[in-house]
Amino acid sequence: MSDDYQVPVSSPAVPALAVPELVPIAEFLEQSLPFNELPKPELYQVVADIVVQYHCRGDVFNRKTEELGLRVVRSGAVEIRDSDNKLLDRLGEGESFHIGGLNAEQGEVQATVIEDALLYLLPDPVYRRLREGNRQFDRYFSGQRSRRLRRAARYQPEPNLMMQEVRTVMSTRLLTVAATDTVQQLAQVMAARRVSSAFVMESGRLAGIVTDRDLRTRFVAHALPPDTPVSEIMTPGPETVDGSDSIFAVTLLMTQRSFHHLPVMIGDELKGIVTTSDLILAKQDDPVYLVQHISRQGDIAGIRDLVGGMANLMVQWVNSGMRAQQVSQILTAISDAITVRLINLAQEKLGPAPVPWCWLGFGSQARSEQLLGADQDNGIVIADELQPEHLPWFKALAEFVCDGLNECGYVYCPGDVMAKTDEWRQPLAEWQQKVRRWVRTPTPDAAMRVSIFFDLRCIHGSRELSDQLQAVMLQQASSNSIFLAALAANALDTKPPLGIFRRFVLDRDGEHRDYLDLKKRGVLPVTEMVRLRALANAIPAVNTEQRLKALAGGKHMTIVDSRNLADALNFIQQLRIRHQCEQITRGEKVSNNLNPRDLPKMAKEQLRDAFTIIDDAQSAVRQTYRAGMG
Repeated sequence: MSDDYQVPVSSPAVPALAVPELVPIAEFLEQSLPFNELPKPELYQVVADIVVQYHCRGDVFNRKTEELGLRVVRSGAVEIRDSDNKLLDRLGEGESFHIGGLNAEQGEVQATVIEDALLYLLPDPVYRRLREGNRQFDRYFSGQRSRRLRRAARYQPEPNLMMQEVRTVMSTRLLTVAATDTVQQLAQVMAARRVSSAFVMESGRLAGIVTDRDLRTRFVAHALPPDTPVSEIMTPGPETVDGSDSIFAVTLLMTQRSFHHLPVMIGDELKGIVTTSDLILAKQDDPVYLVQHISRQGDIAGIRDLVGGMANLMVQWVNSGMRAQQVSQILTAISDAITVRLINLAQEKLGPAPVPWCWLGFGSQARSEQLLGADQDNGIVIADELQPEHLPWFKALAEFVCDGLNECGYVYCPGDVMAKTDEWRQPLAEWQQKVRRWVRTPTPDAAMRVSIFFDLRCIHGSRELSDQLQAVMLQQASSNSIFLAALAANALDTKPPLGIFRRFVLDRDGEHRDYLDLKKRGVLPVTEMVRLRALANAIPAVNTEQRLKALAGGKHMTIVDSRNLADALNFIQQLRIRHQCEQITRGEKVSNNLNPRDLPKMAKEQLRDAFTIIDDAQSAVRQTYRAGMG
């Protein structure tokens, strides 16, 4: 049952707030989404149309409800469920619902009062007039929480030029030849077209590339005859980049590998080429040149001095419009560059490696998701021809690099997951056997180690060794349901900090009283769930967003669920990085702990949306991987 009354207004000519009964309603709505978007005169006018309703626990709103309109919860709680009785949302103070709109979006939806409630009803004609006349008000209701999170990301300033897609600067004037064409024919066409490279195509697919350098070093220098086939001097199977890759990422790759030309693919088709001159035109003042300067430092002190102001640089990047995903890619690229430079400095002292090897990055570095304050997570995989007399070389290398990283701000791993620890510096066969043991005996300790180790990437050295290790890892993990259940238990161990009515659950004691940890309670649950699903389906991608796209592409996850999780992760990361920038600006120690009371009303609602998405995803993981496991 319900009781309601219209707040009285003595005269239309009297300003709304002149009526005392309207004052508390107006003050409440001014702090509630999306009424806070309305100009005050319009808000005061709307308040006069509000109908105050009291509802008892058990009252229901559905398609049969005659009074249409927007209902705002002043006190109490309301539960929204679909036709299968699946819980869609719980609403508390300040949150609103329109049962007609929900049915239009979701089908048969029912709202039930679960705690005696005082509701403000905004009649449907007034509600629709507001939506038609106020863009921000309308946007709030035009879709589900995932789209609201995406809009929040889009409201950020435009990113700087180096974060644009490489397709915006690539050249589409492509010269293509056949492998059987002669080098003389190729050189004549390249001269006529005034281009410095040509692509070798076979059956419509890219087979190789020939550049001016190839002509000089592989043809002229060896005095080969003019009728030499192009196939003999081309670089077969050249490395490519995707048109959606950022200019920054491509510049970094070309710098690290000393490339001057890179084919650009869109899907499976060759669509363009990017050269160093293209990137020089795109470059102004950007972080890729910090990476380049790192590679030129002659000692650890030089590297340390160069990256000492990185925190202030991050503030500049964020203020210029870079989003969290882009900033984390940059910070990861910087840590990669430091690692590679330290390895090169070590090899200058130690000499060349006795056998092939690979330096592995684990965790956030492997995923290209590092932010400030990251500690070390790394290891070394060595070819199986390793001999006892080779061990001192690798031990010395690992100690030099790990000590250097620590000096440069990447502190030692508290759990000793570092190449300088013997356990994390092993030949390939031992690594593979270690993976098999972990999978066969999924102890809680093994699950914790896997959460670090199963995100791995080759930072320097033989990529073939890391690929072979990852192949065993994916094969073993995807075929063992007990191991996946153990990983699921680890992924479900930390729940998002929301109470029954979507109120934030904060730490109640210690130095972080009344705060929540954005990394522990938001970022890690997402990365762990996505890692679990990627391992279960033998997906080799390591970056979380790439994993989500691969999961959706392989139909292992719905596109909606994939996008929802990506949106939630991106929003929390953006909030996290902006919080850290504010701490840096104030001269405080960087942390992941945030008091949600410090957030604007809109950001609080968006954070609740993000945590709700994570909670829903954890429920799906529990049903899929923990069912029957106790």
